[in-house]
Amino acid sequence: MIAGGCAVALLAGLAAVDGLGPLGWLAGLAAAATTNVLLSRGLDRRGVSRVHPPNGITLTRAMLVAGVAALVADGATRTAHTVAVVALATLALVLDAVDGLVARRTESGVTELGARFDMEVDAFLILVLSGFVAPIAGLWVLAIGGARYAYWAAGWVLPWLRSPLPSRYWRKVVAAIQGIVLTVAASQLVPTLVIDVALGVAFALLAESFGRDVWWQWKGRRAVVRRKRDTATLALAGTR
Repeated sequence: MIAGGCAVALLAGLAAVDGLGPLGWLAGLAAAATTNVLLSRGLDRRGVSRVHPPNGITLTRAMLVAGVAALVADGATRTAHTVAVVALATLALVLDAVDGLVARRTESGVTELGARFDMEVDAFLILVLSGFVAPIAGLWVLAIGGARYAYWAAGWVLPWLRSPLPSRYWRKVVAAIQGIVLTVAASQLVPTLVIDVALGVAFALLAESFGRDVWWQWKGRRAVVRRKRDTATLALAGTR
């Protein structure tokens, strides 16, 4: 299993320093195992035999996020885990800036797999951080963490939401903002009012980003329907 030993070592270290109950171990191992399985499948589908440096950095980030997931799941000692959660999340956010830079400067380049892997790690970090912050700032914060997964689930009901989207750097910026704001909120070092405002702004930016994508896909759907209708009309006219 790719990086499986690193995940176990990280969880063991967290258990030794902060204490980690069975639920924390289960969540951390499940997150690490799921990441490894999905990445392995992605590599196999593309006929790639090894993890390139940019994906290796993203995989390291994923294992750090698995550690955050373990700490969040072990919520009985939430206060004791604050420092560890903030430290791991901060390191994951820093590496987020590194993997793209390495991808652009190495022969591996920016790939579809790498971009998707990076996006999913971002989304999972935001999800687990929102779970940590929600008891502090309010349950509504879970909407920030759940947005990506709600969009994904909606795609199974509305197939047009699964249509490919054009590349847009703003998505990456918005994801980074969510991670940074949630990490600062988790630290509880900033006045509550400031955190509430920052979380509200972050959520507004997230809604704008998803809204723009949904609108683009909706317009694409309407264009496809219109083309099909025009084609059917021409075919019918040709049979007369």
